[in-house]
Amino acid sequence: MSLTVEDLEKMQQQYPDYRMELVKGNVIVMSPSGYESDEVAATMVSQLYNWVKPRKLGRITASSAGFRLPNSDLRAPDASFVLAERLRRSPKTFAQLAPDLIVEVKSPSDNVEDIRAKIQEFLSLGTKVGILLNPDEQVVEVYNVEKEVIVLHNGDVLTVPELLPGWEVPVSDLWPVEFD
Repeated sequence: MSLTVEDLEKMQQQYPDYRMELVKGNVIVMSPSGYESDEVAATMVSQLYNWVKPRKLGRITASSAGFRLPNSDLRAPDASFVLAERLRRSPKTFAQLAPDLIVEVKSPSDNVEDIRAKIQEFLSLGTKVGILLNPDEQVVEVYNVEKEVIVLHNGDVLTVPELLPGWEVPVSDLWPVEFD
Protein backbone atom coordinates (compact mmCIF):
# COMPACT_ATOMS: atom_id res chain seq x y z
CA MET A 1 0.00 0.00 0.00
CA SER A 2 1.40 3.36 -1.05
CA LEU A 3 0.98 6.12 1.53
CA THR A 4 0.51 9.86 0.95
CA VAL A 5 1.81 12.92 2.76
CA GLU A 6 -1.61 13.21 4.38
CA ASP A 7 -1.22 9.65 5.75
CA LEU A 8 2.20 10.57 7.07
CA GLU A 9 0.83 13.71 8.75
CA LYS A 10 -1.75 11.55 10.57
CA MET A 11 0.95 9.12 11.67
CA GLN A 12 3.10 12.03 12.83
CA GLN A 13 0.21 13.26 15.00
CA GLN A 14 -0.10 9.79 16.56
CA TYR A 15 3.65 9.48 17.11
CA PRO A 16 4.95 13.03 17.60
CA ASP A 17 8.28 11.89 19.03
CA TYR A 18 9.28 10.10 15.81
CA ARG A 19 10.90 11.79 12.83
CA MET A 20 9.53 10.34 9.62
CA GLU A 21 10.09 10.72 5.89
CA LEU A 22 7.90 9.56 3.02
CA VAL A 23 9.89 7.98 0.19
CA LYS A 24 8.12 6.47 -2.82
CA GLY A 25 4.97 5.87 -0.74
CA ASN A 26 6.81 4.22 2.16
CA VAL A 27 7.32 5.71 5.60
CA ILE A 28 10.87 5.73 6.90
CA VAL A 29 11.26 6.24 10.65
CA MET A 30 14.45 8.16 11.29
CA SER A 31 16.47 7.04 14.28
CA PRO A 32 18.35 9.57 16.37
CA SER A 33 21.77 10.34 14.99
CA GLY A 34 24.98 9.85 16.89
CA TYR A 35 26.21 12.66 19.10
CA GLU A 36 29.21 13.44 16.91
CA SER A 37 27.20 13.56 13.69
CA ASP A 38 24.59 15.83 15.24
CA GLU A 39 27.33 18.14 16.51
CA VAL A 40 28.70 18.30 12.94
CA ALA A 41 25.19 19.07 11.62
CA ALA A 42 24.73 21.80 14.25
CA THR A 43 28.08 23.30 13.28
CA MET A 44 27.08 23.37 9.62
CA VAL A 45 23.69 24.91 10.37
CA SER A 46 25.36 27.63 12.45
CA GLN A 47 28.00 28.30 9.77
CA LEU A 48 25.28 28.68 7.13
CA TYR A 49 22.96 30.71 9.37
CA ASN A 50 25.69 33.13 10.42
CA TRP A 51 26.39 33.90 6.74
CA VAL A 52 22.86 33.86 5.34
CA LYS A 53 20.85 35.69 8.01
CA PRO A 54 22.68 39.06 8.10
CA ARG A 55 22.74 39.15 4.29
CA LYS A 56 19.05 38.16 4.02
CA LEU A 57 19.95 35.58 1.37
CA GLY A 58 17.30 33.04 2.35
CA ARG A 59 16.29 30.46 4.94
CA ILE A 60 18.33 27.88 6.83
CA THR A 61 16.72 24.87 8.51
CA ALA A 62 17.91 21.86 10.46
CA SER A 63 16.94 18.19 10.28
CA SER A 64 13.34 18.51 11.43
CA ALA A 65 12.18 20.70 8.53
CA GLY A 66 10.31 18.67 5.95
CA PHE A 67 10.21 19.36 2.23
CA ARG A 68 7.32 18.14 0.10
CA LEU A 69 9.21 17.44 -3.09
CA PRO A 70 7.94 17.59 -6.69
CA ASN A 71 7.78 13.75 -6.77
CA SER A 72 5.41 13.80 -3.71
CA ASP A 73 8.07 12.47 -1.32
CA LEU A 74 8.50 14.20 2.02
CA ARG A 75 12.18 14.41 2.95
CA ALA A 76 14.19 16.17 5.64
CA PRO A 77 17.89 16.88 5.03
CA ASP A 78 20.18 17.42 8.02
CA ALA A 79 20.55 21.07 6.96
CA SER A 80 19.09 23.06 4.09
CA PHE A 81 19.12 26.47 2.46
CA VAL A 82 16.42 28.03 0.30
CA LEU A 83 17.01 31.30 -1.56
CA ALA A 84 14.89 34.20 -0.30
CA GLU A 85 13.20 34.77 -3.65
CA ARG A 86 11.96 31.15 -3.67
CA LEU A 87 10.51 31.17 -0.14
CA ARG A 88 9.44 34.66 0.93
CA ARG A 89 7.72 33.39 4.10
CA SER A 90 8.28 30.32 6.23
CA PRO A 91 5.41 27.88 5.74
CA LYS A 92 3.66 26.58 8.86
CA THR A 93 3.92 22.98 7.67
CA PHE A 94 6.18 21.62 4.92
CA ALA A 95 7.92 23.68 2.27
CA GLN A 96 6.59 22.57 -1.10
CA LEU A 97 9.82 22.72 -3.07
CA ALA A 98 13.28 21.26 -3.27
CA PRO A 99 15.78 23.35 -1.29
CA ASP A 100 18.62 25.01 -3.18
CA LEU A 101 21.25 23.42 -0.91
CA ILE A 102 21.08 20.31 1.24
CA VAL A 103 23.58 18.92 3.70
CA GLU A 104 23.63 15.33 4.89
CA VAL A 105 25.87 14.15 7.75
CA LYS A 106 26.85 10.49 8.00
CA SER A 107 25.92 9.06 11.39
CA PRO A 108 27.18 5.70 12.72
CA SER A 109 24.02 3.87 11.57
CA ASP A 110 24.05 5.36 8.04
CA ASN A 111 25.20 3.71 4.84
CA VAL A 112 27.18 6.27 2.83
CA GLU A 113 25.79 4.96 -0.47
CA ASP A 114 22.22 5.56 0.77
CA ILE A 115 23.15 9.13 1.67
CA ARG A 116 24.69 9.68 -1.76
CA ALA A 117 21.49 8.34 -3.36
CA LYS A 118 19.39 10.74 -1.25
CA ILE A 119 21.56 13.66 -2.38
CA GLN A 120 21.24 12.56 -6.03
CA GLU A 121 17.45 12.35 -5.64
CA PHE A 122 17.35 15.93 -4.35
CA LEU A 123 19.56 17.08 -7.25
CA SER A 124 17.24 15.38 -9.74
CA LEU A 125 14.30 17.28 -8.22
CA GLY A 126 15.79 20.77 -8.40
CA THR A 127 18.34 21.11 -5.61
CA LYS A 128 21.44 22.88 -6.93
CA VAL A 129 24.08 21.68 -4.43
CA GLY A 130 24.26 18.71 -2.07
CA ILE A 131 26.96 18.30 0.56
CA LEU A 132 27.88 15.08 2.36
CA LEU A 133 29.83 15.50 5.59
CA ASN A 134 31.51 12.29 6.74
CA PRO A 135 32.95 12.71 10.24
CA ASP A 136 34.28 9.11 10.23
CA GLU A 137 36.69 9.95 7.41
CA GLN A 138 36.75 13.74 7.94
CA VAL A 139 35.83 14.14 4.28
CA VAL A 140 33.38 16.49 2.56
CA GLU A 141 31.78 15.60 -0.78
CA VAL A 142 30.17 18.41 -2.78
CA TYR A 143 27.62 17.46 -5.44
CA ASN A 144 26.45 19.82 -8.20
CA VAL A 145 24.09 19.00 -11.04
CA GLU A 146 26.04 17.73 -14.07
CA LYS A 147 29.46 18.27 -12.46
CA GLU A 148 32.05 15.94 -11.00
CA VAL A 149 31.92 15.38 -7.26
CA ILE A 150 34.37 17.59 -5.37
CA VAL A 151 36.08 15.81 -2.47
CA LEU A 152 37.55 17.99 0.28
CA HIS A 153 39.78 17.08 3.21
CA ASN A 154 41.22 18.86 6.23
CA GLY A 155 43.32 21.72 4.90
CA ASP A 156 40.77 22.45 2.14
CA VAL A 157 38.09 25.15 2.23
CA LEU A 158 34.40 24.48 1.57
CA THR A 159 32.69 27.05 -0.65
CA VAL A 160 29.38 27.19 -2.51
CA PRO A 161 29.94 30.19 -4.82
CA GLU A 162 26.86 29.55 -6.97
CA LEU A 163 24.56 30.05 -3.95
CA LEU A 164 26.63 31.70 -1.21
CA PRO A 165 29.22 34.00 -2.83
CA GLY A 166 32.06 34.75 -0.41
CA TRP A 167 31.12 32.05 2.14
CA GLU A 168 34.13 29.95 3.14
CA VAL A 169 34.54 27.32 5.85
CA PRO A 170 37.76 25.44 6.49
CA VAL A 171 36.89 21.73 6.38
CA SER A 172 38.75 21.16 9.65
CA ASP A 173 36.34 23.60 11.37
CA LEU A 174 33.39 21.27 10.67
CA TRP A 175 34.58 18.47 12.96
CA PRO A 176 34.14 18.40 16.75
CA VAL A 177 36.87 19.95 18.85
CA GLU A 178 38.82 17.66 21.15
CA PHE A 179 39.41 19.19 24.56
CA ASP A 180 42.66 18.41 26.36
